[in-house]
This record gives sequence, structure tokens and C-alpha cells, in this order.
Amino acid sequence: MLGEYRIVGRRAAEIAASVERGVGSGELAPGQVLPPMRELAQLLGVNPHTVAAAYRTLRERGVIETAGRRGSRVRSRPASTARGSLRVEAPPGVRDLGTGNPDPALLPALGEAFAAATDAYARRPGMYGQPAVEPGFAAAARAALDADGVPEGAVVATSGSLDAIERVLGAQLRPGDTVAVEDPGWGAMLDLVPALGLRPVPVALDDDGPLPDAVERALAAGARALVVTDRAQNPTGAVIGAARAAELRAVLAGHRDVLLVEDDHGHGIVDLPLHPLAGATDRWAFVRSVAKAYGPDLRVAVLTGDPVTVDRVSGRQGLGPGWVSTLLQRAVVHLWHSGAVDQAEVARAYAERRDALVRALADRGVEAHGRSGMNVWVPVSDETGAVARLLHAGWAVAPGARFRMVAPQGIRLTVSPLTAADLAPLADAVAAAAGPATPLGYG
Repeated sequence: MLGEYRIVGRRAAEIAASVERGVGSGELAPGQVLPPMRELAQLLGVNPHTVAAAYRTLRERGVIETAGRRGSRVRSRPASTARGSLRVEAPPGVRDLGTGNPDPALLPALGEAFAAATDAYARRPGMYGQPAVEPGFAAAARAALDADGVPEGAVVATSGSLDAIERVLGAQLRPGDTVAVEDPGWGAMLDLVPALGLRPVPVALDDDGPLPDAVERALAAGARALVVTDRAQNPTGAVIGAARAAELRAVLAGHRDVLLVEDDHGHGIVDLPLHPLAGATDRWAFVRSVAKAYGPDLRVAVLTGDPVTVDRVSGRQGLGPGWVSTLLQRAVVHLWHSGAVDQAEVARAYAERRDALVRALADRGVEAHGRSGMNVWVPVSDETGAVARLLHAGWAVAPGARFRMVAPQGIRLTVSPLTAADLAPLADAVAAAAGPATPLGYG
């Protein structure tokens, strides 16, 4: 039924991860029928309920589908947004650290920016046939990119980071192509890749970003694209520093035809320097969102890249939504020029909360990761149990299943809502809930 591929594991999470590895490597093809639950349970020597839980997780993630008596099979086009459902709702009286949202108190008021945008609109309304990118938006975005060493390239405005990345992957890849992605990584990205008919290949990382050896293995195995996060990696907070960037550029130099996509969503909330990889390959795209620093509801991101990639993205965008509202672009430009966000102060505020939590956990013997951004990743031996115990203790956190393919288990805590008074009780609760765990950088 499965050919030469062998599903392994003793726990539901291990069985689900084994199936996902087979799907990611292509050894389990779209439409491949999986063994009946009782049959697989007998082969693995586990309870059928364990296999049922694994299959349920795979269905929730959009990896497989079940059709009654016809059994379970690998989806030909996995469903999107599956991981978004893997969340813990915070009941009354429980503090919610699972959302991944910025602190509203650190976001700027938008009234002045939109007033300025509407005033400009009254003088020059947006109409069909006008440039898709406001000249002021392009100039300001390009100046900031130049300051950070991002190679020259035209600017496209998109409706957020994920919209930009989807357009790049769709413009350059074909269904069935493999994409190397960070693991653990952004849950929406792990959903997006299979939703586009592409096959995700996990790349391990540590606090300095993707491991060069893991990237080399993925590219040597045929990955057509690599998606990396420069700073504030979600969920681990990893940052690509100068040394790691040099190592990764050296790896990419041997794979010039690979599409490189960089996500710098942490711009504006991180005080660590950017070390871009862009230009290490012939095809590349660099994405920078305003969501974390200025507000998720603005839905604006900057995209630049090599001429072919930018031309394909902008051309396809013109056949769909056409352009990102010039009102939004003008409002964002006003925010950039007005200094509405003190980026150093915002970065300091998140760093203080994040670093204090990591120290408090270390004092209690708990490993935690969070070099930048607004999240802390805690490896645990049983994330389902840890999430449940923390919920009982009054804290809702994000289960690691939202962010993992084959990486070891963990939980993500967003520090945005935390105060100094929260740190000790939260660290105590996490220490009580977490068990022995596999460290980050699993391979």
C-alpha cells in the first residue's frame, strides 16, 4: 500500500511526523492511501486510539483526507489555514500568550496618518491606469532597504508578508516543486506551501537561524526554493548574524538557480542589524512588512527582488487585485516620515520582556529561546500536556504543533501582554508544566 516507505513512531505526534516526512520527501505521493488505523496500530504495536489521534492531527493540518470506507489518503492539494485551528482559546480569567499579536500600547495612533492620506487623495485620487506603487512609498521603502544593504531592485506593495511570499512562490514555481522552510517556523507558511501544490522540506535552525548543513541537504536533495526569516523568527526569535549569513551565502553560492525568499517582518521592532542573503542566488525576493511595528490591520508589505521575479509578481498582481490601496500606501509613508514609532524604544520594550522571561526560565532550569521579536520558544517533552497544565494554571500558550513539521515539541509564548509582575508566576508555571525536551537545532 505504501511501497517502500515505512511509517514509524510510538506516540501520535511521532506517527504524524513520520507521515509528514514522507509527504515532504515525496515518498508518500498525493493520493497515496494510508493503512487502516487498526492495521497500522498492529504494525507499530500501539493502541488504535494513538493512530486515530495521529490521523486526526494530519487531517487538521491538511496533510491527509478521510473518505469513509475508502480510508485515509494523502491530499492532492492540502487545505489551507489548518494550523490556525491549532490554538487554545483563553477562557475568562486566563491570560492569553498565544496570539502572536504586538502590544497595542506600542502601536501608533493612525488618525493623523489617514487624515494626511485622505487630504492627498482629495487632491489626487487613485484611479485606473495610475502606477500601482505610490512614488513616495517606493522612494521611502527603497531608501530603507538601501540603508540595510538589500540589493537594488524595484519595489512592489503587497497586502502583507504572506501575500508577497505567495505571489513570489506562485510566479516562480510549479506544483510539485519542493520548498525548504524553517522548522519550527511560521505556521501560516507551513500551510501556504502545500496549499499552493508545493512540497515543504523542513530545515532545522538554532538561535542564529537556519543551519547551513541542513540548508545544503535540502537544496542538494532538489529543493527549488528556500524561505528564511532574517530577524524575529517565529516562533523561536532566531536572528541571522554576520557569521551565519556568510555561511548561508556560501551554501547558496553553490545553488544559484534556487529561489531565495527572505522575510524581514521584524523590521521596526528589532534593534539587531540585518544581514541580508539577497543576491546570493540569481532569483531572490526580500519582503518587509509593517504589521508588527505599525499594526497588523494595515495589511501592507514591501517586496523587492531580481527583475524577473518583481516583473512576474507585479504583472500577476495587476490581473488580480490590481494594486494595494494608495490610501494605505500614503498612510504608511506618513507613518514612516512622521516618526510615529520610536523603533529603538519599541525594540527595547519587547527585548526587556523577552529577555527577562528567558532569564527567569533559565533560573528554574528551563531551556528557552528568544533572541529577538516578541515570542519565546520553550522545548517540552509533551506539548499537549504542557499546554493543558499551563491553561489550568491560568496561562494560554500556543501549542508547538502550529509551527512544527518534524522538529521536536515545544510551546510558544508571546511576551506582548506581559508585565514585570507576571514574570515569576509565569516562569513557575512553565517550569512545572515543561518536562525534559530535545534542544533547538535538532539536526
